[in-house]
Amino acid sequence: MLLEVDGLRVGYGHVSVIEDLSLRVDAGQVVALLGPNGAGKTTTLLGLSGALPTQGGEVRFNGEKMTSPLHKRAQNGLGYITEGRGIFKGLTARENLRVAGVDPKAVLEVFPQLEWRLEVKAGLLSGGEQQMLAVGRALARQTKLLLIDELSLGLAPLVVDRLLSVVREQANKGVGVLLVEQHVRKTLAIADYVYVLQRGRVSTEGPAAELSDRLEEIEASYFAA
Repeated sequence: MLLEVDGLRVGYGHVSVIEDLSLRVDAGQVVALLGPNGAGKTTTLLGLSGALPTQGGEVRFNGEKMTSPLHKRAQNGLGYITEGRGIFKGLTARENLRVAGVDPKAVLEVFPQLEWRLEVKAGLLSGGEQQMLAVGRALARQTKLLLIDELSLGLAPLVVDRLLSVVREQANKGVGVLLVEQHVRKTLAIADYVYVLQRGRVSTEGPAAELSDRLEEIEASYFAA
């Protein structure tokens, strides 16, 4: 088990957004975290990554309790792709990789289409290319556990399909993935297990194959939140 979360409480100041959250992510597993806007998905990832202090509960990574800041967790194999992708738009794609200490060849093995874009400033790349750069950069750092916030935000369907297929391929190679995603149907197709958040708490969970049969119920929960 890569990630084990028990009774997690996360929020801002004295206000809790996430209450009593428990979840698991195994090596080689894609776990989806679904839910309507405002359910607490991003806050959950911020707490798990160390970017936001937790207010209670316990987070264990590779069996060890995680209390260190984000950069320390990254050194131990945790990758975090934020909704804003976290790239330096004034630097070229190649420079972004150099700053991260990443060999471009490792990224091109995953996304060969970036080869002709390495000398282009990241801010001039398409949204899909920016996301490929962010995902490739994280994977090239020998990431064991990858947290991804809104992988498909603002991207064309074909690009989304490509990115999700890479996520599945990397999980098949042993990477654990916790994925926040708005495309429920596409996500269920590549996920192993699903947690649905409502108002900061898990309302539904189960194997993706089983929840696929309850798709209308899950989508309806977005409007009932």
